[in-house]
Amino acid sequence: MRSGSHHRRLSLQRGLAYLGVLMIAFMVGLGTMQAARVWGKIRQREQETQLLFVGDQYRNAIEHYYKSAEGSRYPESLEDLLADKRVPYTLRHLRRLYDDPLTGKAEWGLVKAPDGRIMGVYSQAPGTPQKQGGFPDRYQAFAGKSSYQDWTFVYKPPEAQTAQPQ
Repeated sequence: MRSGSHHRRLSLQRGLAYLGVLMIAFMVGLGTMQAARVWGKIRQREQETQLLFVGDQYRNAIEHYYKSAEGSRYPESLEDLLADKRVPYTLRHLRRLYDDPLTGKAEWGLVKAPDGRIMGVYSQAPGTPQKQGGFPDRYQAFAGKSSYQDWTFVYKPPEAQTAQPQ
């Protein structure tokens, strides 16, 4: 009879050990999920920082293109920023076309001027920006936006900025 009691105690110990292993596996899984969530937020923040940098590169290149030749006009395509054919020498406003850091693709939304030329770019990525404030002065309008498509990197000449009603 003693062996039956011993067998039950051994079964109970094995059951408790199994339950302990399951709890540890659950805790490890929960920790892994939390780490993945935190990593996703960090990655999104890095991509947004990169988007601000790349968007600014495009905005600056469009401004440089606009101011570089007679007639003050915007480029017809983003490729025009790589080699400006309006002058007799090679004039580059960008070294290369950048991919959208959020989508990983070279496809950008284009902000068109009234004449159909390109005055700015924006990301076509879905989702809500994590960054909602603390932008550089020229991008204060990005604060509180619910879509990346609202982060437009546009060059407006000073005369166009003063001509617009507030």
